[in-house]
Amino acid sequence: MSAIALPSRLSRWRRPLPGFGLSLGLGFAWLGIVVLLPLAALTLNAAGLGGAAWLRALHDPRMQAALKVSFGAASIAALLALLAGALLAWVLVRYRFPGRRLLDALVDLPFALPTAVAGIALTAIYAPNGWIGRWLEPLGLPVAYHFSGIVVALTFIGLPFTVRTMQPILETLGHEQEEAAASLGASRWTTLRRVILPEVLPAMLTGFSLAFARGLGEYGSVIFIAGNKPYLTEIAPLLITIRLEEYDYGGAIALAALLLAASFVCLLAINLIPLLFHHEREARHVA
Repeated sequence: MSAIALPSRLSRWRRPLPGFGLSLGLGFAWLGIVVLLPLAALTLNAAGLGGAAWLRALHDPRMQAALKVSFGAASIAALLALLAGALLAWVLVRYRFPGRRLLDALVDLPFALPTAVAGIALTAIYAPNGWIGRWLEPLGLPVAYHFSGIVVALTFIGLPFTVRTMQPILETLGHEQEEAAASLGASRWTTLRRVILPEVLPAMLTGFSLAFARGLGEYGSVIFIAGNKPYLTEIAPLLITIRLEEYDYGGAIALAALLLAASFVCLLAINLIPLLFHHEREARHVA
């Protein structure tokens, strides 16, 4: 009797979430309200500016300087975060040492720490009278209130992206391929270049793209350490706020639309990188 009743009980079992159609509809509705609707509004406003407004915004020297600062600092910081993140991910995955769990938890600190708090802390450390700044300033290496300060802040923000992107790949890589390469007489550099690097390269490029996109739109951690000097250390997100305060809505919308386009390019690259490397591996196997 119990064996006959069991299937009927299972048939009456319900999933915690509603059916596929309702779940998909609720998910798309939430995504549309929170993400797509604001982006669509910005896109429509940018399309309605007209050619004259766009030309005026694009030829604005202050806007050009802010874009150069943001793109330049984000690129350098993403590269530094990639190098430091790759080494840190390698250490966390391949070695066991006291304090490893604490170090692994500290990697996520920039995610949990408010960006304004991070900016104030970095400024206090790298200011001319700070713990580190007092030693760098006499050497002619100022950080706070200079372009290098922006790079430091963006590196701090982007480091978790590179570490967390590469860490799972290194965990699944294992030691077998390295041991096989060593048994065949390959040097450490050859093993790194021919065995490890091809496997982790997609994750490295994805981490770089994530760190770059995050740094491009960063605001809170930068405005305190940058100095915010027009044409020198003024970032594009700050200039958007200034244009809004000046009631220059056209200039603010144009600058925001350019940053949005750059973010979409980074998002496209993040999604295309694994596909490209997957097709390349399939072509190698076929050959």
